[in-house]
Amino acid sequence: MKPVLALVGRPNVGKSTLFNRLTKSRDAIVADFAGLTRDRHYGNARFDKHEFIVIDTGGFEPTADHGIYKEMARQTQQAVAEADVVVFVVDARGGISAQDHDIANYLRRLGKPTILVANKAEGMKEGAQLVEFYELGLGEVLPVSASHGQGIRDMMAQALAPLNLADPDDDADNADDGIIKLAVAGRPNVGKSTLINTWLGEERLVAFDMPGTTRDAISVPFERNGQMFELIDTAGLRRKGKVFEAIEKFSVVKTLQAIESANVVLLLLDATQGVTDQDAHIAGYILESGRAVVVAVNKWDAVDSYQRELLMRSIETRLPFLKFAAMHFISAKKRQGLGPLWGAIAQAHRAAMCKMPTPLLTRLLLEAVQFQSPQRGGMYRPKLRYAHQGGMNPPIIVIHGNSLEHVTDAYKRFLEGRFRKAFNLEGTPLRIEMKTSSNPYADKDD
Repeated sequence: MKPVLALVGRPNVGKSTLFNRLTKSRDAIVADFAGLTRDRHYGNARFDKHEFIVIDTGGFEPTADHGIYKEMARQTQQAVAEADVVVFVVDARGGISAQDHDIANYLRRLGKPTILVANKAEGMKEGAQLVEFYELGLGEVLPVSASHGQGIRDMMAQALAPLNLADPDDDADNADDGIIKLAVAGRPNVGKSTLINTWLGEERLVAFDMPGTTRDAISVPFERNGQMFELIDTAGLRRKGKVFEAIEKFSVVKTLQAIESANVVLLLLDATQGVTDQDAHIAGYILESGRAVVVAVNKWDAVDSYQRELLMRSIETRLPFLKFAAMHFISAKKRQGLGPLWGAIAQAHRAAMCKMPTPLLTRLLLEAVQFQSPQRGGMYRPKLRYAHQGGMNPPIIVIHGNSLEHVTDAYKRFLEGRFRKAFNLEGTPLRIEMKTSSNPYADKDD
């Protein structure tokens, strides 16, 4: 399970810049004024071999007791509660403030692993300007520059050290034990717990007609036709701005971790409400994590033919990036359409774990090029020479050749279609990587 890192500090110290640096994205909006970030942002990050989840928070005022600052403080407290390590960010140029003391007192009382990071420390001589931060009582002060990338590696090494993370290669060896991990994900109140109870034939999970009944990710072992499954019922993902109650503080991060640890994700939609922004957000996260996915539309019995038509169009327009996934229409309460669902889940798992021999991949690649060659880019036409498999879950195909930077996205989709058809990769994302060979004589003089 991925560890969780929370970035905490007063407004405008550079938390969002550090978040963007760690996640290698621009998801968090950055500007030179205080109070821009208000909700929590979640992002995936990587350091050496280890992956982790980063949470960016708004400016923290532990003593705030009214208005938006109170809600921002509550969001930050939730982020700290669900984090394994807290990174307390201070402003090296602005110096220490009373607010920093308040935050330090709050973090010390919690007793969570905390590291103190002085941002905006580019060009500073180590020591002299940072001495005052030692009075916060949180140990060593690490000088970093989020905008320039200085000191980030040392910060990450120190942040992950208390967690004693196992080598991911060891985890991969132990993972293949024949059990398919199936996560059931979706918005609150789409019927996730009802579906699992129907599968199990008992009221194992609390199912109630109120959004947010399930607060945690719950794992249940299950066997069907000799195949062992591990069912993971996730708490419904709400919009981050709606997650205020302390009891729900773990739901978002637990759902993200459940999706990451699963082999196959069953994305559950509500036929009575159509495809919402939140459904698209969850689908995007599943795709980003590279998990095999099956789409199931629940409460199909509760809508008429006109609503069904509208729903189909809504899925086509809002979830076009999940075209590779099988779609089933079910009613968990009335046990309708559940049989074919298992076949689709098994197929998605087979596709995600598919082994593709190098000779066969190369032959398919050359046949595709013969059928339709890639578009010329400037002076050069890309030359695709051979292909091999670069990983599983999701399957990765690495193509080698010359001038591959000119291969268009449209041509990559064309290749993807050919590979999918040849290996029956229904239900799993497929990633294609291009590796251009370098000219060994490029640096030589005549």
